[in-house]
Amino acid sequence: MAMEMTDYERIIREQAEHVFEVMAPHTADADMMRLRDAFMLAKEAHAPQVRKTGEPYILHPIAVATIAAEVLHLDVNSVIAAFLHDVVEDTPHPIGEIQARFGDDVAFLVNVLTKKEKQNYDMSKQVDNFRQILDSMQSDIRPIMVKLADRLHNMRTLSSMRPDKQMKIAGETDYFYAPLANRLGLYHVKTELENLSFKFRCPHEYHEISTLIANDRDQQRVRLDRFRSQIEATLAEAGIFTCVVVEYREPYSIWRKMKKYGDDFNHLKYRHFTDVIFKTPEGADEKAIALKIYSILTDRFREKPGGISNYIDSPKENGYQSFHVKLLADFGRWQEVHISSEKMVCNSRLGYRAGLTQDYIMRWVDKFRGVLRDIGGNEHGIGFMEKVTASFYNDDIMVFTPKGKAVVLPQKSSALDFAYEISRELGDHAKYARLNGFLSSIKAPLRRGDVVEIFPDDSVRPTKDRLASVVTYKAKKAMQAYLDSLPAARFLRCDCCRPIPGEEVIGFRDSDGSMTLHKRDCPIAIRLASQFGDNIVSVDYEPDGTLYPVVVTVKAVDRYHLFLDIVDCISNKLNLSIDSYNSLCVDSIVTLEISFGIHSFGELEKIMSHISGIKDVDEVKRKMG
Repeated sequence: MAMEMTDYERIIREQAEHVFEVMAPHTADADMMRLRDAFMLAKEAHAPQVRKTGEPYILHPIAVATIAAEVLHLDVNSVIAAFLHDVVEDTPHPIGEIQARFGDDVAFLVNVLTKKEKQNYDMSKQVDNFRQILDSMQSDIRPIMVKLADRLHNMRTLSSMRPDKQMKIAGETDYFYAPLANRLGLYHVKTELENLSFKFRCPHEYHEISTLIANDRDQQRVRLDRFRSQIEATLAEAGIFTCVVVEYREPYSIWRKMKKYGDDFNHLKYRHFTDVIFKTPEGADEKAIALKIYSILTDRFREKPGGISNYIDSPKENGYQSFHVKLLADFGRWQEVHISSEKMVCNSRLGYRAGLTQDYIMRWVDKFRGVLRDIGGNEHGIGFMEKVTASFYNDDIMVFTPKGKAVVLPQKSSALDFAYEISRELGDHAKYARLNGFLSSIKAPLRRGDVVEIFPDDSVRPTKDRLASVVTYKAKKAMQAYLDSLPAARFLRCDCCRPIPGEEVIGFRDSDGSMTLHKRDCPIAIRLASQFGDNIVSVDYEPDGTLYPVVVTVKAVDRYHLFLDIVDCISNKLNLSIDSYNSLCVDSIVTLEISFGIHSFGELEKIMSHISGIKDVDEVKRKMG
């Protein structure tokens, strides 16, 4: 046992020294002393503790500090906080001691990373912890970076935990931390977190897909290596020397694509991709080099029509840049090729910490902070988390106004989301859209690169069915605010008989205090009256400006001009809008179904009377159900 402890002492010393070596080249001597002091305090404070693996607990803070320094390239105070992130929470050392020894900035970071114990949580301990981390972004993004380093090491060592703990931690990671890493541009952190989460949530599927990937890699090795060599040689002949690597997508990415497209592994396209990575000479233009490589490769290989994705001119909101093209290999399969500079690859690893412009970083952070402030003042618990994830955690699409202004929205956004992103007034009154010049519903889903034009009408207002077609927090909030401002409905309408103002109705008081209206001949009303007669309420059901959808069935003898006569009667003589019109003619007998909105039963009777008076119309009745 003594020998084992000696081994641990050596491991602890070596791993801590590695952190110091990584930090030394860009850290002042005084700060290096503070960094070593932080390690010693953490070592002393955690000395009695061991992890589930049986290892000394201090190995965890050292690992977190290593990720913070080596992977995320964080500043010295953040690495100090990484050493100390569990000290206040798990040992007797108070935050005041941290502040006195290491300053206000380190104390702030450690305080954010320390879970706050409460008697009562707003929703749950987990959700409150998520919110505490997100709230810190309103002043500083570094605590989130340290937390990601902490979570990454916890996931790497999750196998020592009980299955129920594995599921809890993996679920948190998949829902919260991996998407957060993605939004901060930390692609490799995000990918590793996703796969570790998948491994512990769905071990059987993870193992199955990992085995399929390994087998496919072996089977395709020769021809993929030939394709890779052909690219290298083709570019070298043109004087462009690149690093070309074929990479398989990770199990989680494969699994997600299988679910999305409904394909099995063998029929899934683009299980792998080919990275073409080039150096950029000083003063040269990265885009120009990427396009030159694209031109050379498409002279050598056939290009798939519509297979280009230009993320150099239109980077994802997390900063990802590359030029994607699909080329036909000589073995008859389309291959996805990513053309990137070394700097672009570096940026995809470092994300927020990479050499992105400060303007870009602040635009994204300010947008995140604004939504957090807005949501945070009004929402709690699961509702809060769902709104944050809807706004920031989906992959992005970039669409454009007719004047070429870029608008970034989550995937699955609709034209109505776009309208609200421009302004609330445009969203509230949006009537229809044009996508790439083609007439489209305001609910139409958007795709990357769409040119979107919105056409408003002052008579249009938000409705509940429209609310279901938007995904962004901005649109949901505006529409819900309008709907909440409307007078509360005095009653509900029976879904079976669908009464209209002016019909003979009765009301039934429900157990929750609400009231449902039924026509007096409604079978549900008759059944309720026989069992709950004391709940019957007399109701005056008068028109109030609400339009009620109805469907009228018309039977007539077919003749020239019949359709136009019916449309003229409804639209011109009665000034009503037709929502839909379906007709079927069999043996000169026409059956029509016409859908429109009316204000009262009296209005419906008037319409049906007018239609009955049209020549060759034999029967007009309201369709029920």
